[in-house]
Order: sequence, then C-alpha cells, then structure tokens
Amino acid sequence: MANAVVLETRGLTMRFGGVVAVDRVDFTLRERELRCLIGPNGAGKSTFFKCLTGQLKPSAGDILLRDLHVGGLEPNQIANHGVGIKTQVPSVFDGLSVHENIWLAARRDHPAVQADRRTDETMERLRLTDIRDRDVGQLAHGQRQWVELGIVMAREPWLILLDEPTAGMTHEEVERTADLIRELNETTTIIVVEHDMQFIRAIANKVTVFHQGAILMEDSMEAVSQDARVRDVYLGKAA
Repeated sequence: MANAVVLETRGLTMRFGGVVAVDRVDFTLRERELRCLIGPNGAGKSTFFKCLTGQLKPSAGDILLRDLHVGGLEPNQIANHGVGIKTQVPSVFDGLSVHENIWLAARRDHPAVQADRRTDETMERLRLTDIRDRDVGQLAHGQRQWVELGIVMAREPWLILLDEPTAGMTHEEVERTADLIRELNETTTIIVVEHDMQFIRAIANKVTVFHQGAILMEDSMEAVSQDARVRDVYLGKAA
C-alpha cells in the first residue's frame, strides 16, 4: 500500500551502563521513503541504526517492521524479512572474486540460473563487470564499498539500511553513489546514516537530526540547514 508505514520505533531506548545512547525514540518511515539520519558524533544515530539492524539489542521500546515486532532479532533474521544491511566496515570475502561475492548473496534467495542473471545485472549496474574476476581483497576502498552494495542489492530487498556508504570514497565515487541511491529509491525504501553533508544534500528527501540520543528535528534538508538549533549542535559553519 502506497505511503504505508513500513518501519516504526516506539520508545526505543539503548543504555550502556549509566549512559543513555538512544532515549525513547519514536520514529516512522513510510514506503519508498529515503530518510537520512544525521547528527554530531555521540548523538545516537549510529546506535539507533545498530538497533534497527539487530547489531544491538535495545534496552527498552519496540521496533516494528511492517507491523512485525523485530526488536532484539539477529541481523540475519532481520535480513530474512527483506532488509538489506550495509554497515560502516565493508563485510566482504576478501579471498573471493567480485562475481563470487555477489553471486553468493544472490544465490541465498534465487535458483542458480536466476542468481547468475541477478549477479550479472548487479555488476553491470555498479560498473563492476570489468573487475568481476578480481579478488575483493585487492580492490580500492571505494570499489569494496560498491561490492558490498552489490551484495545488498543482489538479494533485492524492499528496505535498505546504509551506514556511511560513501566513507573513504573519492568525489567522483560519491557522486556515482548518490546517483545509485536515488535510482534504488524509485523502488526501494532507504535509510542512510552519513556525515558527508554534500552527499546528504544530493540525495535527501527528509532528514532526521539526532542530538543527545533523541530526535532534535525532522524536515527537509533545506529547513534543517537553516534551523538555529541544528546549526548550534551540528552543522555550524559547514552549513
């Protein structure tokens, strides 16, 4: 159903001892939305992301994925509900080729012939065909990031969660990644955690700003950039 709520958190809280990293966050994401999460270091956005992806088990609150309670599930269990997850550190098999990495992901959900086709389509879309037989461990950082994006895309998830997808990329690679994410968003719901404000401006429809473990503001990038509170806590002169 168009514009339906597909991801929701209710009172989501994450404590580390006496430190409250995520503080009773209520968050809503709708079908085919592209949401960017920003905030200064220590604001809680990465911890919130790790709760969504199953890397952390929340201390309190709930996470609903298409009305299914998923708080506390393991990352592979969440992925099996059609969620593609890309973490900060590329999670790839260095000793395998680009083709083998992406094919293994495609094969989890498709018969062999269909996995072959899906792998070829994904590599072409990411412009990885020319290096299909190279071991991933030999690739530059930006290429490794794209291989991991390919691993996510090969499973054809309906929701993609990306943590720092452009970290370590060149300016040209960042622009290509922005184009790709906008293209993916035509059919896929996406959350992006990112520090690169130029990149955020290039892709963002709606931005959620975290501060001290809570949501400070949610609005368009233009409105967020002009908000005095956001400028004070995060954007500053860079805005």
